[in-house]
Amino acid sequence: MSTDDASGSVANRLLDIQIERRIRLVFAFVAVVGFAVVFRFALNLVGFSVVEIFRFREPFIAALKQFFPGFPLIDVTQYWAFIQERNLILSIENGRIVPGAMFVTFAMGLAGTILGLPGALLLGVLGSERVMPYPLNFVFRGTMSIIRAIPALVWALIYIPLGGVSPFTATLAIGTDTMGNLGRLFTDALEEVEDGPIEAIQSTGASAPQRVVFGMLSQVLTPFIAWTMYILEINTRVAVTMGLIGGGGLGAVLTAQRGLFKYTNMMATIVVIFLLVVSVEIVSQRVRSYIRGDTDSASLIQLIVEFPQRMARSAFK
Repeated sequence: MSTDDASGSVANRLLDIQIERRIRLVFAFVAVVGFAVVFRFALNLVGFSVVEIFRFREPFIAALKQFFPGFPLIDVTQYWAFIQERNLILSIENGRIVPGAMFVTFAMGLAGTILGLPGALLLGVLGSERVMPYPLNFVFRGTMSIIRAIPALVWALIYIPLGGVSPFTATLAIGTDTMGNLGRLFTDALEEVEDGPIEAIQSTGASAPQRVVFGMLSQVLTPFIAWTMYILEINTRVAVTMGLIGGGGLGAVLTAQRGLFKYTNMMATIVVIFLLVVSVEIVSQRVRSYIRGDTDSASLIQLIVEFPQRMARSAFK
């Protein structure tokens, strides 16, 4: 190749690079403009206004002072007085321990998880293509998708004719939601099992159910436990949001105090919610870390910092 040809090739390459850069810049500009337009549309659709924030800042600040009485030296005795008055944690009556609203909330999350576990296992196994041939497995995958598409709060409203808005219907809604969410996680785990143990079981003349139980489920027992503990975390937070529509527990107390504009009592309830959710998460994180042999687990500080985001996500999980 001559010097002129080499120079021409380099020049063409540089020109191509410049054209690619300009195209990327154009696409980046269009993406930024498109994002700005969509963001502005979203703000207009929800009626967001900075002016409204400044207009109502004084009532908001006044409410914050009630959330934190005595700020900056917060009078926690007012929180404790309400916690005892409404039995948010537990009390002793006639020598008998009476569980409070916190344990009702935890019971809804725990019972809902356990009730939904068999259905999740069944749908998860039958939804795997390695167990049920295509396209039959999509019947069960579709069932899980339909369940997951409907938020737990909506399931609670669907179950109202069974027993009104109560801890019973809230627990049933959590159980239904668990079938969809946990079942899908089970299906994904089964898709990644190794063929060796399955073929070994099959070579012994084992039946199809035996191949599933001893060849597949035995490989994913640890992930199954880990995912179940993770769903328990989510369901505990969902149980709180169930109370916001009258499902009982801490959420119901919080809604009642909000209606009375008792912001100090609301904050006391939020503190108990915080203690419950973080306690469940710490136990769940440690159990999952132990069974996975994972030393890089979330710290207490991380759990505290990310608590509001997880509560918000769980509301429509």
